[in-house]
Amino acid sequence: MGNILLFSLIIGIVSAIILVPVYKSKKSNKKEEKSLKISAMIVAIVLLILIMFAFYYLSNLDRNLSSLWLFVIIITAGGAVLASGKERLIKAVLLIGSLILGAYFLTAGIFNADEKYELAKMEEKVEIKPFDEKVTPASVPPQFARNKMRKAFGQVPNTSYYELGNLQIQKVNGEYVYIAPVEFSGFFKWWNGEEIPGYFILSATDSTANPKFMKEEMIYTPSSYFNKNVERHIRMQYPKHIFYGDAYLEIDDEGKPYYIRSFGEFISARNGFTVKGLVVVDPKNGKTKAYNLADVPEFIDGAVSPEVVSLQNSYFGNYVHGFWNSIFGKSDVKLPSDEGTVANVTPIFNEDGEMYYFTDFTSPKEGVDSMLGYSLTNSRTGIATYYTGNLEESYMDSQGALQIIEKKFIEKKWHGEMSVLYNFYGEASWLTPVLDSNGFLQNYFIVSAANPEISVYGITPNEALKQYKTALQRGGGTVDGSSKADDRKINGTVIRVYKEKAGDFTVVSFLLDNHQSYMISSEKNPKSIYLKEGDKVNVTYLATGEDFLPAKDLVIEGLE
Repeated sequence: MGNILLFSLIIGIVSAIILVPVYKSKKSNKKEEKSLKISAMIVAIVLLILIMFAFYYLSNLDRNLSSLWLFVIIITAGGAVLASGKERLIKAVLLIGSLILGAYFLTAGIFNADEKYELAKMEEKVEIKPFDEKVTPASVPPQFARNKMRKAFGQVPNTSYYELGNLQIQKVNGEYVYIAPVEFSGFFKWWNGEEIPGYFILSATDSTANPKFMKEEMIYTPSSYFNKNVERHIRMQYPKHIFYGDAYLEIDDEGKPYYIRSFGEFISARNGFTVKGLVVVDPKNGKTKAYNLADVPEFIDGAVSPEVVSLQNSYFGNYVHGFWNSIFGKSDVKLPSDEGTVANVTPIFNEDGEMYYFTDFTSPKEGVDSMLGYSLTNSRTGIATYYTGNLEESYMDSQGALQIIEKKFIEKKWHGEMSVLYNFYGEASWLTPVLDSNGFLQNYFIVSAANPEISVYGITPNEALKQYKTALQRGGGTVDGSSKADDRKINGTVIRVYKEKAGDFTVVSFLLDNHQSYMISSEKNPKSIYLKEGDKVNVTYLATGEDFLPAKDLVIEGLE
């Protein structure tokens, strides 16, 4: 609090000196005029100090001199109007200087576009590495998780005081979970309640799991007021830091909650932003600590806020050829999708448990749902990679995948949420949870990004994935593509065979004498329909680790 008072005091005094005329008129009573000027100066100082204090306290704006550029124009303009003679000339010069400064701040976005692009520039690769078929993706959609938490709100003491806060996904003790703090539902509830009782935790991979309420006292929160508001509390501790994005709750492996917020610096003239670190706050006692990104504690997954990543994606997509090209020609411009689950990005985890923010990019041309590429940004380091996809194929973007789901379930009025692009069996594929009109999870929908006619849905992600494998084999997909699994060969004798009609083709499942099951479509190998028990076969397959391994080729001895 002392910093804001001192800052307001200094600015108030300097501003009053510029605003209040000090020139003495020859015709007036000098003693009376001096008294009036002193009174005016005192009043101006007091009012300006109060205005400065109220503005910076309520706005939480950083207390750097650069934040005063508009205020300087107003004060110097007022001083020039009220002054006379040589004093007016001097203050007019100050006004001209402040206008030049203001022009610099207002036009900075035009001139620093190239620098924004360079700072946001991503390493480019062709395709994301294939998904491990034995891993379950974090596939519970946020809307469904929020609905379950709301229904469990009876676990919260003094329920009427609170409401559910922002949802955050993270990894805790090796498990992917959603975290949502309880927040005050208004000023008087905060006044009476004084503290938040805890937060909810829910599995992000198991749609049948139920939320648990964890009791943890929190005083400094986003819904608290005055100096107990966590963002204002952070500002008081770090008055000159530049923050971007909201404060998010994260918990350590012992279940203790912390609020975090990203900070960085402007690119130029209070325009643009690049992240440098984050501040961690203990919401129980208000203790704060700032970390550079390289030193972030291990339990924190979202060190770089989703708002920062969304901003970086905008720089990368829009400013490839500078500012004016982003407005007029739009050559090579690619627009980041706004279909993300938080701040236009979607948090996902890779097989090593590292969190990334996923965003797909599309063309600025209206009516085009072709994806130009997609990015993955490491949530701890802010380092991003841009994937162009297979340049010989045209990939559908996330909006196109959501439209397919709406058309598929148009009578039921179901919709998709949290579309994420995976590499399933070497095929770029959208995995999307499907919700009903009440926000309850109904199934999981998978559609090929390159071949939208290939789509399936199942009750669980794994069930949908199994159906998708079959659909790829019978629908012209690329099961024999670049899956993470290695190609392997085996010779054996068939001891069991099961054939199932799937559209115009037949899916043949067979068990070899090594007690491993395989499957292949008659579309890929027409002679597979003749397979019978006792046949000796040579099989080329993908070692995915599943119960039924996808066969790429099948040679039946005696039929070739």
